[in-house]
Amino acid sequence: MKEYRVVIYQEDMLSTLLFGSAKVDPIKFSNFLNQRAREGWRVVTMEKDLRRMLLFWKREAYVVIMEKDNL
Repeated sequence: MKEYRVVIYQEDMLSTLLFGSAKVDPIKFSNFLNQRAREGWRVVTMEKDLRRMLLFWKREAYVVIMEKDNL
């Protein structure tokens, strides 16, 4: 049997307010994914999303669907 998790990964609000937009830091995102892999999660699919914040700013986000075997 499989267990699934949906995660929205995005940068914090502060960088968006300071710079007008925020892109996901690839090093932090890699660390996030590697940590989940150590916990037994595997990425099934992911999609990039630009999310609007407070009408004026945009921030990049990823919707990540992960699975792992439920023992």
